[in-house]
Amino acid sequence: MPIQEKNILNRLYIVAGGMFLFALFIAIKLINIQFVEGDKYRDLAHKNTTKNFVIAANRGNVYADDGSLLATSVPKYAIRFDAVTVSSENFKKHLIPLSKELSAMFGKSPSYYQNIFRKARANKNRYLLVVKNLGYSDYQKVKGMPLFRLGPYKGGIIVEQRTVREHPIGKIAERMVGSESTQKQGYYAVGLEGAFNGYLRGKEGRRLKQKIAKGQWKPVYDDNEVEPQDGYDVVSTININMQDIAHHALLKQMEFYEAEHGSVIVMEVKTGEIKAVSNLGRTKSGNYYEKLNYAIGESHEPGSTFKVMAMMAALEDKVIDTSTVVDTKDGVKTFYGRKIHDSKRGGYGKVSAARALEVSSNIGLATIIDDNYAKNPKKFTDRLKAWDLDKPIGIPIKGEGKPIIPEPGDEIWSRNALPSIAYGYNLQLTPLQTLTFYNAIANNGSMVKPLFIREIKAWNRRVEYFDTEVMQDKIASETTINQIQEILKNIVRRGTGESLYSEYFSMAGKTGTARTEYAAKDWSENRRYISSFAGYFPAENPKYSCIVVIHKPSIQKGFYGADVSGPVFKRIAQKIFTDSPLIAEVENVDAEDASLKKDFESYYPKAQKNYKEIPNVTGMAGMDAVSLLENLGLKVKIVGNGTVSKQSVKSGNKIEKGKQIVLNLS
Repeated sequence: MPIQEKNILNRLYIVAGGMFLFALFIAIKLINIQFVEGDKYRDLAHKNTTKNFVIAANRGNVYADDGSLLATSVPKYAIRFDAVTVSSENFKKHLIPLSKELSAMFGKSPSYYQNIFRKARANKNRYLLVVKNLGYSDYQKVKGMPLFRLGPYKGGIIVEQRTVREHPIGKIAERMVGSESTQKQGYYAVGLEGAFNGYLRGKEGRRLKQKIAKGQWKPVYDDNEVEPQDGYDVVSTININMQDIAHHALLKQMEFYEAEHGSVIVMEVKTGEIKAVSNLGRTKSGNYYEKLNYAIGESHEPGSTFKVMAMMAALEDKVIDTSTVVDTKDGVKTFYGRKIHDSKRGGYGKVSAARALEVSSNIGLATIIDDNYAKNPKKFTDRLKAWDLDKPIGIPIKGEGKPIIPEPGDEIWSRNALPSIAYGYNLQLTPLQTLTFYNAIANNGSMVKPLFIREIKAWNRRVEYFDTEVMQDKIASETTINQIQEILKNIVRRGTGESLYSEYFSMAGKTGTARTEYAAKDWSENRRYISSFAGYFPAENPKYSCIVVIHKPSIQKGFYGADVSGPVFKRIAQKIFTDSPLIAEVENVDAEDASLKKDFESYYPKAQKNYKEIPNVTGMAGMDAVSLLENLGLKVKIVGNGTVSKQSVKSGNKIEKGKQIVLNLS
């Protein structure tokens, strides 16, 4: 018995000693954590329970020249359902009325919604997608439906919000405005969105949040918090009306001629402001959409529209004058072993240099340039390069095509290069580069840089203004400019563009028809052309210049510039001419300036006021009204363009952050 008791005591001593050592270890560890490694573990705990959240900045809007929205950011909501968190009582009670309201709003039957909810409940689905891509007002309606109105824990509703970029005018001018890259969310690489992304994107903010119960986070305010800075707005030079005209004029012709792709640019002569850009490409199904920015990015052989540059070089170098006689033979002439043909069977015979350009004689222009520059071809190419035709314009929009003007010594130079360049082959230009030169002719020799953006602005102030930039004060003498202007008028009156002539409004320009992919083996069986027309209107005191380029029209229907591209130019000119006062009197300009000043004076006090109620914005410019209301925390949706004629929420109502207001513009 004593031995057994002694063994029991020994065991107790061992257990007690072990417990003492364990307690001692814990005490030492606690002291170590508290005084030695305390900071380390406190930092670790802080990191696990606190987190810096990025606060996205609101991206700026892109506007047309009249304040109409071209691109804006809007929130979109997805509603999902957690079928596990909802109690059986709430699920049974609210399932049928919820299904009925969803059915009434989205068109599917009540039984459809009952089935998907019951299936989610049976499968313990905690992430059932109910509906997506909701606007704010629709999101509020769904959020207030039976069951969902109980909230995320009792009602199982899960709300996901994302911001998307929308184009209120649809797909028109989409490539010029630019869109969010599909490769990387939030990355803009093309168009105005890409070129001015630094202004539009704003600056992200940072906010420290602490993790609390049920995986939720609450803000922890400290000195390191960074508020987001909203992006600036970009006011472009694009005119909605002209853009619509250009788009539909091009689309109509593309569809009729079943062309592969095409582009149109409209530029204001004096300022260089780009008023419209349309780029249409054909899908396999035969439909057309804004596929690529051909107007800016596609370099190609311009064909006969380049004959104007060749003629100007010869006139400016005084190797000919407009009355110099040129022998175009019988429509065929051999240059260095290669035959050049004119489109007219039998040729034009002996004609003046001016007439050779009016009828677009390949032989005529090749003869003029070869006869006068063959011994010194660099003199000719130097003249072209003096006009910077060999250099990109240097516009801010990414992807400008590279022009090619070869000279002696280049890999692509040959004895035939000189006569080929004379009528638009063996070189490359983009439509915008060609138009910039024609615009200089219309502008009496002053070459201005194409301008896409008028200003960068915050909601109540101008950040930066973009003025007209003159690239060359005078590309040629007044005599040469006047002679070319007269020839371009005559091309429409009695030359290759005479089918476009109208006694009701005047145009000046040059047709162009160029072979493309002519090195292909099947070219003789499947001929491919580029049809173009470049010019300006009205012919006297030009207001706008324009170029139309259409690639690979169906040759069964036609391919000449006067037939394919010329009518697009005419429709655009005629529509703009009839819809817009092209020749403004001084008093009208003064009146317009006074009106703009009056509009600003009425807007500015409104912008500075600290509103507690929704203001009356009827009569305000659309852009100003949007800026004012968005900065009051409202979600603004616009219909139409121009000034505000009606607002969906009446003035005097209390401002509710996030509430949508619809503005009808006219």
